Amino acid sequence: MEYLIVGKIINTHGIKGEVRVQPLTSDIKRFKDLKTVYIGESKELLNIEKTREHKNGLIIMFKEYDNINQVLKYKESDIYIDIEDRVKLPEDHFFIFELIGLEVYDLKDNYIGKVIDIIQGSSNDIYLIKSERDKEIMIPGVKRFIKSIDMENRTIKIDPIEGMI
Repeated sequence: MEYLIVGKIINTHGIKGEVRVQPLTSDIKRFKDLKTVYIGESKELLNIEKTREHKNGLIIMFKEYDNINQVLKYKESDIYIDIEDRVKLPEDHFFIFELIGLEVYDLKDNYIGKVIDIIQGSSNDIYLIKSERDKEIMIPGVKRFIKSIDMENRTIKIDPIEGMI
């Protein structure tokens, strides 16, 4: 089974076994649809009893626990879901983890490098590409520069302007 990190337990909340969660997803409301999650390195399966938004995060209560002492062990643990339970994205939209590692070529099939990170900006994402010479290249994630993403062949075609690379 493959897993996807969707949050991190940052602390307990109250004395009834609730935990405070920092979501690691762009849609915090997706937690309301989750019934089960996997916690920590051991991927312990837990059932969600209820969730609610709290400040910039979430409060989650698990069916298995009703006491602060039972959930203390999960502090600083990651929360995972089965990758099959991820939200469905519209066509031509991708999760960041799917783009990391893709090979990048220009329109003349010259190898540019490999995607090593996606920086999320306020107006658009920035694709961080590492060239064969260990140079880091930033390409705005807009249609003007990103011409195609081929997940089957794990490649991205870009049309850089002069001086971009």
